[in-house]
Amino acid sequence: MDSRRTWPAARTAPPGTVLSGSGVWATTTTLRHARARVRGAHEPPERGERLSDVFDALARGVIRRPRTTIAVWAVVVVSCLTLALGVFGQSLFAQLHSGEPRVPGAESQVGRDLLAGSEEAGQEVNLLVRGTDLTDEDVVAGIASALIPIRQDVEDLEGVSGVVDPFLAPEGPSDPLVASLVSADSDGFLLSAELEPGLADPDAARAAVEERLAEIPAELTDVAPDADGIVSSVDLIVSAVTDQVERDLARGEAIALPLSLLVMVLVFGGFLAAGIPIIGALASIAGGLGALLGFAQVIELDAVVVNVVTVLGLGLSIDYGLLIVSRYREEAADVATSTASQGLPLRRRRRRAHSRAVVEEAVRRTVRTAGRTVTFSAVTIAIAISALMVFTPDILRSLGAAGVSVVLIALATALTLVPALLVLLGRRLQKPSFLSRVPGLNRAVSHLGDIAPEEGAFSRLARGVHRHPWLVIIGVVAILGVLASPVRGLELRNSGTDLLPASSDQREFIAVVGEDYPAAASPAVYVVTDADAETAQEWTADLAEIDGVAEVTDATPADSGEHAVIGVYLEDDDPGGAAATDVVEAIRALDPGFETWVVGQAANQLDFTAAITDRLPIAAGLVILTIFVLLFLMTGSVLIPVKAILVNILGLGAALGVTTWVFQEGHLTGLLDFAPIGGLESYVVAVVVAFGFGLAMDYEVFLLARIKEYWDAGYPNDTAVEHGLQRSGRIITSAALIITLVFLGFVAGELMVIKQVGFALAVTVAIDATLVRMLLVPATMTVLGKWNWWAPGPLRRLHERIGITH
Repeated sequence: MDSRRTWPAARTAPPGTVLSGSGVWATTTTLRHARARVRGAHEPPERGERLSDVFDALARGVIRRPRTTIAVWAVVVVSCLTLALGVFGQSLFAQLHSGEPRVPGAESQVGRDLLAGSEEAGQEVNLLVRGTDLTDEDVVAGIASALIPIRQDVEDLEGVSGVVDPFLAPEGPSDPLVASLVSADSDGFLLSAELEPGLADPDAARAAVEERLAEIPAELTDVAPDADGIVSSVDLIVSAVTDQVERDLARGEAIALPLSLLVMVLVFGGFLAAGIPIIGALASIAGGLGALLGFAQVIELDAVVVNVVTVLGLGLSIDYGLLIVSRYREEAADVATSTASQGLPLRRRRRRAHSRAVVEEAVRRTVRTAGRTVTFSAVTIAIAISALMVFTPDILRSLGAAGVSVVLIALATALTLVPALLVLLGRRLQKPSFLSRVPGLNRAVSHLGDIAPEEGAFSRLARGVHRHPWLVIIGVVAILGVLASPVRGLELRNSGTDLLPASSDQREFIAVVGEDYPAAASPAVYVVTDADAETAQEWTADLAEIDGVAEVTDATPADSGEHAVIGVYLEDDDPGGAAATDVVEAIRALDPGFETWVVGQAANQLDFTAAITDRLPIAAGLVILTIFVLLFLMTGSVLIPVKAILVNILGLGAALGVTTWVFQEGHLTGLLDFAPIGGLESYVVAVVVAFGFGLAMDYEVFLLARIKEYWDAGYPNDTAVEHGLQRSGRIITSAALIITLVFLGFVAGELMVIKQVGFALAVTVAIDATLVRMLLVPATMTVLGKWNWWAPGPLRRLHERIGITH
């Protein structure tokens, strides 16, 4: 035990603490004034004091103009929702994109750009017709006759350059020339309409063709009663993804918000206190959608970005609102108790003014203390997320930029909107909730709705950990290691339409074509060569000898003949599996004497992984260094930041292990309603690491802020941990439960990427708030004892000058 910290607690106490016995009531303000008098009136204020002045000024501004603050936020919310939902123009969801993640400058992306530049044909709109018996001559004749006027109708549409179907061949569907347009079982066929390139309004032309093709199956029922069909195009596939994003977003919010409100009603013991963080969360969602709409104007925004950053903003806003409201209730109780202890008589007409003064002082203290904690948390999360902008893939850059903006919006609502609501509604929060009058609920409300007592379950948990710290450390680390073990077999994927839900007609179209139309199958790998077709053709024999290659197409000229393209069919049906990756690596290892670019899902995965690996040391170094500096400024310790980073890495590894076990190995498929795709999406892993690390630091800051208050007040290390955990434990566990429910609400969506992100982040938060924050952190702080707060002399003196404390 640190002998310097064994004096009675009555000497000093954390801000707002009422000390029994002596009747001394100490706050940070009075202690600061005392120190200032000792140092002298002309000495400049400490950095922590100057920072407090900033939060004081912010609090005073909100207190003076709460209605103006709320009105400004109302205007922002209405404006953002109006613009994002497309009331006065194109909606946010109409401006989203989808497809395999791109890595600018990578070999696969250069090859893809060369292929795209060589295609002079217009867009295609395809119709898959099923339920037709093409072995029956009468059916074939009837369909051929019915298609003559239909085909002419489609060709007459504006912008259509031609229509192709198997009934145009001399021998009809049995003609080998059209084998790719007829199903292997002769129970269906494909009809394709091609648009002219360079149309002035390609979207309108495509929509007209899609509408006309969708009518064809019904017009064939006279000759094929069971006929049905699916229309597909690249734009329809993208629309399927973006539409699913919008539906999943609405579904996730419909699940998360009511559950969050229910939990907060139980935590706060009433609807009013619980509703304030929800209002802040709704404002953050609206502001986040507005920010995303702005990003969509300057960068290509992938559809998954909307759900990922929206769920982050929703969770953080509730987290921060919960902390602010909880700290307000604590401060309001302390202010009221202090006033009562002074025995000041209040006349009836002055009670209302006094009550208002109590509310305003409590809000001011809340912004000074919890506001600073929230700011620290937001800065650490923003730093962790901003690391995504170091990487080259576009989707990671857009996730990083949009994520940081949403974190800042959540911070703004916590520091302005929530305190403004407390100023107006704070007096009502001091009154008993109507739930306290409901039989059966009154006892629970009286316990849960109150501020955390000095002694309780969390302080008892801390003392239990203090008695056996090494046993707790070994046990928790062992559990985390077991949970993390599946990461050793992790496979990264850059999937395309596999991400669509099984119920999507676009995914069904692609699946049916892939299974029933083998002649129409495209090669899983393309090789673009910097050589003419004749030279490239001589090299195809080398490609055919690679293990895992089933067939190699002839080299065909691309664009003006400066390049040639070779298609490579694989023995394995999985275009993104290990076999496909081996083939790509083998092709890239060859030296044909001219430049080549390998294109395909496996090639894209390899390039994406390489892009992350190349920049990972820089991104991780920046995040670790910055987080270390921030936590040092907050605690004055060099060991606490190191410990925080290490335990967060352990928690993240465990969360990724559980996610791998579920989504790659195919466990819980029935419960979560998904079909395994053989791995985790590569950018999902990057997002989970960045966002998960930030969220873990969020709870670390919540806990350390309270422990540091008690340590600075003179309490021994273990006592400071006990009191800090008791004061913050309810908030951390409640916030973690709420944000876990938010993430799980989005797991109920159907888009695979959102399922993976939501599940992984939910597991990350659950592990961090239980095993890590409640057990591992107190245990390590017990073992380190006074060394928790150690720093070398120069750094200690530096912290005294520039440290940031409550």
